[in-house]
Parts: sequence; structure tokens; C-alpha cells
Amino acid sequence: MVLPIIGYGHSTLRKKAALVTHDYPNLQAFIANMFDTMYKAQGVGLAAPQVNVSIRLFVVDAAPMEGIVEGSTEVLKGFKKVFINAEILEESGKEWAFREGCLSIPEVREDVFRKDTIRIKYFDENFVEHEETFSGMKARVIQHEYDHIEGLLFVDKISHFRRQIVKSRLVKIQRGEIYTEYPMKFIATR
Repeated sequence: MVLPIIGYGHSTLRKKAALVTHDYPNLQAFIANMFDTMYKAQGVGLAAPQVNVSIRLFVVDAAPMEGIVEGSTEVLKGFKKVFINAEILEESGKEWAFREGCLSIPEVREDVFRKDTIRIKYFDENFVEHEETFSGMKARVIQHEYDHIEGLLFVDKISHFRRQIVKSRLVKIQRGEIYTEYPMKFIATR
């Protein structure tokens, strides 16, 4: 089932999300709905706060990004994962910029600098614990979604000057003055 994605300005996007318990009701169905929603919106990641559920869960499927970084030989096909109660333990390597976007902030894309490598601890959909290291685009996708469960957005990581440039577009999103191919909820009605 496709869930509506909440737009920029909604208070849930700014909350640090709560831990997910082993007995969270209908968790497997919710995860399936998250993937359905992400695919409908043509995204590569989606965090629970983006569908107005403030829990520490996000899903990724980076296959559509394969070949998008010029000169990269990174294989993203098959990089489909569920992250529950994730905790980034370390970020390392050189910072690099990539033009990021967000399903909660449609039609806004900006260069965001992030470290190249992360070490992360998380539980998968079966509550099996993992500790892994990811680099390149995999790390970036995870970092972007991880920010959502921390109450952060990619526009928080751009310069004050760039935020001023996109401010009018952010206000339009808050007002619901935007069209998307996927269902959205805004803090103001159209």
C-alpha cells in the first residue's frame, strides 16, 4: 500500500525518531508499505518519519542510481536493505559533494557534502543485528536517510546562501503549492 509522504515544514520531519521495539505492531506490513511508497515516488530511500511515523526505521534500494556518479564503478544493483534502530558509529574519508534531493522536498536539489565512508550498526527486518561499513553512494544514501531519523533534512547541510535561494520553493512546499506523481500531505492545504 502506498502511503502519503509528508512535505517540508511538517513537525514530524524535525523530531528525533523513537526506537523500534521487537513487538512493534504490523512491522512487516509497514516495511512492505514503505518499499511500495518509495517505488511509487521513484526514490532510492525512504525513512518512516517521511510517512509521518516517528520511528527509527528506513529502507533503501539504490539500484536506480547505478551509473549515476561519473567515473564510479560502484555496483548498486541489489543494494536493498531495511535499517531499524540504526546508529552511525563512525564517518571517515574525504568529503565529497553530490546533488541530493528528497521525496519530502520535491523539486529542490542541492549539492551536499558528506564523508565517503560510514560504519553503522542496525537491525534488519528480522531484528538480526549487523555492523557494517559502506562507502561511496551506498554510504551517502544511508547518511541521507539516517538524517531523517535524527530530525535533519538535506537542506540543513547546505550553505545559508543556498538556503536563501531555495527558500521560496520551500515555502511553496509548505503551502502545498506543488504537484507530485505520488501522494503527499502538506502542513497547509491547497
